[in-house]
Amino acid sequence: MPATRILGTAAALALSAMLLTACAGTPEPAPEVTGNAQTPTAAAPEPSATPEPEPASTDDPTCETIIGPSVVADFESLGWTSQASPLYIGSTEIQDGLQCMWADFEGPAGDHGQMFGWAPVTDADAVDLQEELEAQGWVREEDAAGVYITESADTAIATDADGYGMTYLFTPGQVEVADTKQGLLLIEWPKS
Repeated sequence: MPATRILGTAAALALSAMLLTACAGTPEPAPEVTGNAQTPTAAAPEPSATPEPEPASTDDPTCETIIGPSVVADFESLGWTSQASPLYIGSTEIQDGLQCMWADFEGPAGDHGQMFGWAPVTDADAVDLQEELEAQGWVREEDAAGVYITESADTAIATDADGYGMTYLFTPGQVEVADTKQGLLLIEWPKS
């Protein structure tokens, strides 16, 4: 191959390489760090609305609300506190029921204390619950206030002045319980 031709081919290749390099462009230089530049940050998330805890409803029974405030004050003056538990009638746990034991739980063990309870019940459930208690030997009495179901005096641990031990009072839509029939007079639930 003649020398001029080799030089021409080499020149053409060199020119092509220059053109390709020019078309490809050079990379942009990295920005200079000046110390005044701000680092971009992600936008702060929108604050989420955290719901405030709802205060205890005055419509929900508690050990302090099912009995009168003066009774609560009397118990507290004796150093008594309450312990809440589910309400059972016979073998049945009553939905939304509450049983409260008031006593001096920090003091020596003894038989000093008071028990109160309340629950909503349907009329059909009330009939079933009363029948179960009666089948276990509890005594039924009816009067204008409602249906009383009282434990037998033969098995009662403690009785009131009239000889009544633990007693349930069934009225339309609810049941109350106390460790004596007289104790039912202290229940003031639902509030009017």
